[in-house]
Amino acid sequence: MTGTGGTGGSRKRSAVDWLVSVAAEPDACRWEWERSPLGVVLLPAGRAWDVLIVPGVLGHATLDVLDRCLDRPGPVLAGRGDARVGFFVPPGTAAHWVGTGIRGVGLGAWIVVPRPGRAAGGVRWLVPPDGSGTLTDPARLELAMHEAAARGAT
Repeated sequence: MTGTGGTGGSRKRSAVDWLVSVAAEPDACRWEWERSPLGVVLLPAGRAWDVLIVPGVLGHATLDVLDRCLDRPGPVLAGRGDARVGFFVPPGTAAHWVGTGIRGVGLGAWIVVPRPGRAAGGVRWLVPPDGSGTLTDPARLELAMHEAAARGAT
């Protein structure tokens, strides 16, 4: 795992603070989360994180592997119906990732993000951010994907 965030002064940043820190207007982002009937906002990828989007069955199996070998992986999202799972990884990862069926979301792209701690329309946190900036190490993620695939999760 990689920590790329941290604390602001003497207090730990909240998950919401960490997420909206990438928005051009963080207060507008918070406002939208509060008033959106879906409970989601679009946030730019490539600044504090990239997201690797994996087919659902492989993504859930990969998360199971990561849960066994890490104290806590970085944030992980599930899309509508759990058809896709998104792993938050360090910025720049998406530009270099090569993998069949895996979509990288990086600089210049946007991701639909639910507010941590609230139910949202179609997107949910499997592992919510904790505000620390912890992201999943791409090398560990790749090994976990290989193990999950070898166990038949494709």
